[in-house]
Amino acid sequence: MDASPVDVDLALVGGGGAASLVLAALDRHDLTGLRVAVVDPVHKRGQDRTWAFWGAPGTDLDPLLSAAWSRVDVVTPAGRRDLSLAPLRYAMLRSAPVYDRAAAAERRLGAVRIAAPAGELRDDGHRVTVHDFDGRPVARAGWVLDSRPRPPRRPGRTSWLQHFRGWWLAADRPTFDPDRAVLMDFRTPQPARGVSFGYLLPVSDRYALVEYTEFSPAVRTDAAYDAALRGYAGLLGLDLAALRVREVENGVIPMTDGPFVPRPSARVVRLGTAGGATRPSTGFTFSAMLRQAEQVARELAAGRPPVPAPAYPRRHLWMDAVALRALDRGHVAGVEFFDRLFERNPAERVLRFLDGVTSPAEELAVMRSSPLLPMTGAVLGDAVDRLRTRLRRDPAVTPVVEAGSRTAGQTGS
Repeated sequence: MDASPVDVDLALVGGGGAASLVLAALDRHDLTGLRVAVVDPVHKRGQDRTWAFWGAPGTDLDPLLSAAWSRVDVVTPAGRRDLSLAPLRYAMLRSAPVYDRAAAAERRLGAVRIAAPAGELRDDGHRVTVHDFDGRPVARAGWVLDSRPRPPRRPGRTSWLQHFRGWWLAADRPTFDPDRAVLMDFRTPQPARGVSFGYLLPVSDRYALVEYTEFSPAVRTDAAYDAALRGYAGLLGLDLAALRVREVENGVIPMTDGPFVPRPSARVVRLGTAGGATRPSTGFTFSAMLRQAEQVARELAAGRPPVPAPAYPRRHLWMDAVALRALDRGHVAGVEFFDRLFERNPAERVLRFLDGVTSPAEELAVMRSSPLLPMTGAVLGDAVDRLRTRLRRDPAVTPVVEAGSRTAGQTGS
């Protein structure tokens, strides 16, 4: 590596999914005159993760998809619900084609690849100097897009995790129905504090992803995930002795109402989970990352700063905080909560709500479908927690408010 730092217009710190989507978007907007650097010790290639998301067909991602489904099942112990997603579809995207497209975009953009782990970012208000872990400057950029994982600015009032393990199962004879996916199957044993579900995503009649997922405060052991997967495979009627586990996928995603800082300084913008792209109530991230990438490229193409809009409206973050609190404190059971969402709303509305793109009228309809009294208690409890947080930060607030918050807390918690 040269001793002098590379001088560029835009530096991407971290080269994973968020940066790959940005590179493809820059290429799509024909920003070949932009000087770009990617700072990451690892050049991502191959299959290391799978993204599943919903959206309208006919996008530039369509050629990269492994599979897509217009109908899905949501299953509870009480029965199976067959859902039409029209005009949306549920889609599976594996990482290899995303990384391949990003690599091709890198070449067309003439981007510089800096194979060093990024350390401190020093922003003087005009340019940002990217340092490696040893403190050496490796790049100077007009703007930095930082997608490295990091915790929220302060701990959330509720902090859970979406954690999962999936098996890619191969069969020698037709075993799966590639036209039908199981989006959520709540017949799995439920944790004492949280909610679990399985899902089945078949890409052909002989190859499918079977996954066990939990929303809960803590991860499980490898043995526990494997036992849960064996149990779920049994619920699906799969004979594991006749199947081969070709790949294993694991993941842990934060679900928290703790605030992330999408713009820590004048010319540093965070993307991905660090930039607020993870939906607190579900852990879903991909659709928001895709929106961020498109907005960054669009702003640069228009000669504006590459600052995307907030990933989710403030009212959605408030609803997420309330939902997390309700689930964590046991005000509502997780299976009941999600089952009522799909029972009392069109599937399209639920999926758009989970993506953070619904209107206030649609959100009111979603809220009306949740258990009213338990959720009211969660709303009051969340309000009390917010007041207490404010009191700790601002001691000038009068003690009368503190006394009132204690009373409300006894009622709402």
